[in-house]
Formats: sequence, structure tokens, C-alpha cells
Amino acid sequence: MGKMLMGDLRLPPICKCLSGFFLKQKKLSKTAWLILGLSVPIVVSLALGGASLLNIGQLVAGSHSAGRSSSARELVQKVFKGETTPDSIYDRVWRLIKQDYYDTTYNGQNWSRWQNRYGGKLNTLDDSHKAIETMLASLGDRYTRFLDREAFDEEKTQIDAHFYGIGVQIGLDRSQRIIVIAPIEGTPAARAGLMPNDEIAEINGKSTKGMSVDEAAKHIKGPLNSKVTLTLVRANKHLKAAIIRAQIPVKAVQTAKMIDGNIGYIRLSSFISEQATAEVRDALAKLSKARGLILDLRHNPGGLLTNAIDISNMFLHSGNIVSTVDRDGYKTPAMCDGRPICDLPMVVLIDDGSASAAEITSGALRDNGRATLVGQKSFGKGLVQGINRLDDGSGVNVTIARYLTPNDTDIHKKGIVPDIQVALKEKDYLAGRGPWWLDLQDPAKAHSPEEKKDVQLNKALEIIKTKIGQSKGDHSVARGI
Repeated sequence: MGKMLMGDLRLPPICKCLSGFFLKQKKLSKTAWLILGLSVPIVVSLALGGASLLNIGQLVAGSHSAGRSSSARELVQKVFKGETTPDSIYDRVWRLIKQDYYDTTYNGQNWSRWQNRYGGKLNTLDDSHKAIETMLASLGDRYTRFLDREAFDEEKTQIDAHFYGIGVQIGLDRSQRIIVIAPIEGTPAARAGLMPNDEIAEINGKSTKGMSVDEAAKHIKGPLNSKVTLTLVRANKHLKAAIIRAQIPVKAVQTAKMIDGNIGYIRLSSFISEQATAEVRDALAKLSKARGLILDLRHNPGGLLTNAIDISNMFLHSGNIVSTVDRDGYKTPAMCDGRPICDLPMVVLIDDGSASAAEITSGALRDNGRATLVGQKSFGKGLVQGINRLDDGSGVNVTIARYLTPNDTDIHKKGIVPDIQVALKEKDYLAGRGPWWLDLQDPAKAHSPEEKKDVQLNKALEIIKTKIGQSKGDHSVARGI
């Protein structure tokens, strides 16, 4: 039986962060995972973060997934045949907790008391879902949680590194209107002429007044090649835009450029995408003339543990990257492979939105003496969750282990304290002195790291220039790429 590990995070003070972190064991190929996913309802790997799913292809049904109609029919047939019942779903989750949950005291309770608690009372799948949520709440662990089919499918889109939509970043302005922050280059939204600051007044004729950003996004996303009609308000004029949805790639590397002449800068926004490692590799190749490197992991909620390991490997000559400790106390280290492709002097930026896989990477680079950490104390997510698919298409995430940094530090609920602390308060964000891409006054306004208002980035630049001045010999940024 396979296992997949993940976790969750919180909402940082300024930006809402998504949860969804996974890890696939390296000894299993993609094909092996596909077979594993098809043969058993539980999919597990070693993940350390939030809310995503392994690439098990058409097995998982969802409104925005390929193969939806086939998976949906199979599910209906199973329910009709009585193979999937409310009691069987509930019992499956009870057994998962019994067998895999990392706290063998189950929050100081006799877990058997839940086994038959709802016997004969679960008439619908919705009944079983509510009962499962109540049962899991007794563990007092917010990372062990139930996911309905929509949430489970949403996790998969994060891992697959794409979704079906129009390719637009949206947000709320100060009047609580849904606005376009920016269309993504080369997507249907860009081709349709959407512009920053356009108000999205209606989606398929439905007013967006009172909608949250998440609600609006759900209405805008949809099946491949389907149409969505937006009513835009631009300069007090109402415009209609009928847009055909397409596959939209999700980028992990948001920025990769040279700043201050010879400093390479990479902003990695998540570790969720299966393409994150390749994107970082490509970014390093692009920065081949750099003499120092800044890796910005601020507001990075984590992602695939394999990504954290592979990306850490790009910079390490030796040492342990991370260790996992299971419910029996068994410790498993993930050692560096000793084939780095970048040995430049390095600074890593972190803040209280840096969690899970982001903390693994920053911890690995700092504990092995490879990088200086600058910024604020990280979030502190040190637990590992298994993501389990249930027979009705829903899922449950179960905490099954914890992880330690190379120095055997347990950072859960503690975070990683950077070597150089640069605190930020609300007034700093409002004045534009926070992460350069955040503008609370005008969210649609484009910014760049060269503006020099970002006080944490400014400190990172100061440190990396000192490190360059102190370094001896030649350093390469993309050896072996």
C-alpha cells in the first residue's frame, strides 16, 4: 500500500496562503505511482505540506480534471452497486487513523469508541462526511482533515501544475470589487484584451458583488474548451468578453533575473508543481553570469517534498537535507547526492509565510552552511500528512510523521529563525517596504525587485555583496546543466 505525505499552513498576515504539500518517494517512478493509485484507494508518498494530490491521472474525478465523465460514471456505478456506502467510507477513515496516525494516544482517547458510534445512522454520503469531520476534530489536529471531492480535485490541479481557465490574476480593490490584477502572458485572457484594473462585474451573467476572490475564481475556471463570459467595467464603460477556457500552466518560479548588475535573483512561490524543480534549473541557467544568488522563499507555503530535496541538492556538496520520524520513532534521513549545479555565494529570504517544503529547503541550506537566511521567522510546519483518496472521490489528510532539519531541529510551531532578522510591521507593508510584489494600496500595479523599497531584499543584497567580496576562487551558477 502506498503512502503520500503532506501538510497545511495558515493565513499569513497579509496574503492568504494556500495549503498543499506532498512528497513522492524517489524509488517510485511516475508509472509506479500510477499503478499504485489505480490499485488501492489510498495514495501516499512522503510530503510535508498542504493540499495537493499525486499525479494519478484520470483516476480522480473533478469539474476541472481530464477524464471527468469517465470517473464520474465509475463512481455512480460503484455507489449504485452498493460498493461505496456511507458506512464503508466512514469505516475506511476510522481505520486509516487507527493504523497511520502519528499520535498513538489519539489525543488521549480510546480510538475504538468512534468505530461504531454512528452505526445505522449514516443514510447518505453527506452524513458520513459530517461524521468523519466530527471524528477527526476529536484529534485536535487541524492538519488531519476531510476533503470533499471539489477540494480533493483542487489539490490535484496544483500538483499537475495546470488548471483549466482563462489565465488571469484577480483580486479585491479597496471598494471590494473583483478586479483584474494582470492577465498571464500568452493565455486566453491576454488574447481577449483583459487589462489591469478592469473590474469583473459579472461572470456568465452572475454579479460578482459580494463575491470573494475564491468564489470568483471558481466561476471563472471550468472544463477545457468551454466558454465563460465576463462583463468588464473599464473607464466607466461596460464591455463583454466571451473567452474559451484553456489549459493554464501554474508557474513556481515567478521571477528570475539579474539585479544590481551581478546578483542572480529567483523568487520561488511554491514547491507544489511537479515542474518546480525544472523551473529552478532553468532559472539558474538563465543566471549563468551571476556572482551571487538570492533565493526568495517569502510567502512560499511549501509543496512536494521531492521538490524540496531536489532543489536543495542543486546547491549542496554533502550532508543531510531532511529527516522524517514516524509514529514508532523510526528516523529516515534524505541525504544530499553530492552533485550540485550551483556553488555561488547564497542568501535565502524567508518570512512567516514560508512553510513546510520552503522550511525544509531553507533549513537544509542553512544547517549545511550553504546559505545565510535573511528575513523573519518562518511559519513552523513540521508535520507530515498522508493524502488518502476515498472511494466516493473525497479524501482525507492524516498526520503520519514529523520532520527534522539536518541539525535534528524540530521546527513545528517554532519556525526557523533567520541568521539576519529584518522585522516587518503592518505600516511597512502599507508603505510598500514589504515583499516587492505586494502593493496593498494598489494591487493591480506592477512592481519589480529593482525598486529598492523592499527592506528585506535590500538587506539580502547587502549580505550577498559582502559574501561575494569575501569569496575566493571561481564559482559557477549552472555547472552541468
